[in-house]
Amino acid sequence: MKKRGIGIGASLYPTGMSGGGDSSQAQVKVQPDGTVVLTTGACDIGEGCKTVLAQMAAEVLGINYEQVKVINDNTDNCPLSFGTFASRVTYVDGKATVDAAEKARDILFEVAGQMLEANPGDMEAVDGKISVKGSPDRSLPIGEVAGAATFGMRKLVVGLGHYMREPSAPDPETGEIDPFCTLAWAAVLAEVEVDTETGEVDLLRLVCSYDVGTAINPLLTEGQIEGGGAMSIGAALSEELYPNYPSLEQAPTNLGDYAIPTTMDIPDIEAVIHECPSTNGPFGAKGIGEMTANTPAPAIINAIHDAVGVWIMTLPATPERVLRALDEKGGA
Repeated sequence: MKKRGIGIGASLYPTGMSGGGDSSQAQVKVQPDGTVVLTTGACDIGEGCKTVLAQMAAEVLGINYEQVKVINDNTDNCPLSFGTFASRVTYVDGKATVDAAEKARDILFEVAGQMLEANPGDMEAVDGKISVKGSPDRSLPIGEVAGAATFGMRKLVVGLGHYMREPSAPDPETGEIDPFCTLAWAAVLAEVEVDTETGEVDLLRLVCSYDVGTAINPLLTEGQIEGGGAMSIGAALSEELYPNYPSLEQAPTNLGDYAIPTTMDIPDIEAVIHECPSTNGPFGAKGIGEMTANTPAPAIINAIHDAVGVWIMTLPATPERVLRALDEKGGA
């Protein structure tokens, strides 16, 4: 007999290292032709941080994303980034990038102020131009300003940015602490069908809703939600490194034996983006990378319980474990 069930999982997840102290740096250089070189040590492991950081630099400088080149070579010639972990890169490296871009922009404002005989504080960078606020006719292309700075005024249009949240320690009397850069929230709904004769679990539907702060790149955000969902499906239903732990017997030794989900195992994942901007993140962004892989599995396990009334307390919920749980329930 096949029975269906629905489960919900909810979570919150911090951005950055608990307690702070993890830092990142960035360098933004405006070339004489108006293009920009962003040098960052943030390691892009597939989440698209090079794209997102370039978008941030472009937004600050009022230019198109295509005008930004990202250098992300190695730790010898790139600024420090503490690492791609703790869902921190968009937030921490993003703030460092924004800081660097703003400092480069300040140099452009200073130069343009001299060229336009205006106060640098009255300048803005919009649509590829440095303009006097409220007087769009008094403007210069960013390339002309950068060229004048480089060749005429002998200025290097470079901004160096850094961000590190101040470390936070518990209050010795109350224990109160402010450990996180920001918090993101999630809710996932899973619908499953469980075969009570074979113990097989078929995932029919997965709806993943995440508070991302601000979706700097909505398409990349959806991809991250869907990718994390696929990883969590594996954790919930098939992936097991040590099936007879603590014994190493029957442990998979290659990717052919390690049962990650295939396209046949993953339903259409509905990615729902909810924007509740962070009060201090770059353009309101929060980090959501890891929580996309953490939240669906509990929803799937809850759905199995809703369908057949048993709790699977050890992941993954293999057919064998489901059948054993059903047998124990029947015996009870």
